[in-house]
Amino acid sequence: MSDTERVRILLADEQALFREAVRLALEGEDDLEVVAEARDGFQAVAEAERTLPRVALLDALLPKSDGIQTAWLIRQRVPGCEIVIVSGHEDHRILEQALEVGARGFVTKSSPMSELLNVTRAVHRGETLVPSRMLGDLLGGLMRRRQEQDEAFRRVSRLTRREREVLHLLVDGSGTEAIADTLVISPQTARTHIQNILAKLGVHSRLEAAALVNESGIRDGLSDEPVIRIPTADPVSH
Repeated sequence: MSDTERVRILLADEQALFREAVRLALEGEDDLEVVAEARDGFQAVAEAERTLPRVALLDALLPKSDGIQTAWLIRQRVPGCEIVIVSGHEDHRILEQALEVGARGFVTKSSPMSELLNVTRAVHRGETLVPSRMLGDLLGGLMRRRQEQDEAFRRVSRLTRREREVLHLLVDGSGTEAIADTLVISPQTARTHIQNILAKLGVHSRLEAAALVNESGIRDGLSDEPVIRIPTADPVSH
C-alpha cells in the first residue's frame, strides 16, 4: 500500500510511554500512519483540525477535556474523522456516552495490540466495533435508558404548553424573575407554573426537575419551538 493510502491517525493520551508504544505498533503496519499526537483534550482537537486525521484514538480520561467531550468536538470540527475511545477498563457508562457522541470504536488498554489495530481499521471502513463481551450490558443499558425516556415523556405530557416553556427555561438555569421576564408574565404566575410543574412531574425541587429532563435526554422535546419573547416594561399575568 502506498503512503498516500495509509490511514492517517491522531493518537491522544496523557502518558507519553503509552503513546510511544501505540505509535510504534501502528507505524509497524503498512496501512497505518500516526500523523499527530496529543497529551490532552484541547491539544487533540487542535491537532485534529491541523492534520485532518481519518481516525482519532482518544484516551477516555484525557486531561482538560475528557475523551467523550473531545470526541464530540472533533466530530463537529473534523467530520471525516472517526473516533475510537481507549479506556482503562470496561466501563459501560463510558461506552454508552462514546456511542452517543458518534464514536465508532471502543477498546480497553488491557486488550492485545492486535485488537486496537483491528478496531482502527474497522472504524476507518465505517464499521462500529465494540468488545463483544460488553454487548449484553450495552443493550440492557440502552433498553433501561429508553424506558427512562418513555417515563419522562409520560410525565412531561401532563404539562401544558406554557408549563413546558417554563420547564425549558428551568433546565437552562433561569430563575423565577428571568422566566417571568422572558415569558412576559408576573413573577407570581411564574412561581405558580413552577409549583404545578413540580407536582405533575412528581419531583420536589427545580433541581430534580432539571435532572429528570437532562438525564433522560428529552430536553429537545419540551417545546415545539424555541422560546423567544420580548419582555415589556410591565409584565402581566397570563
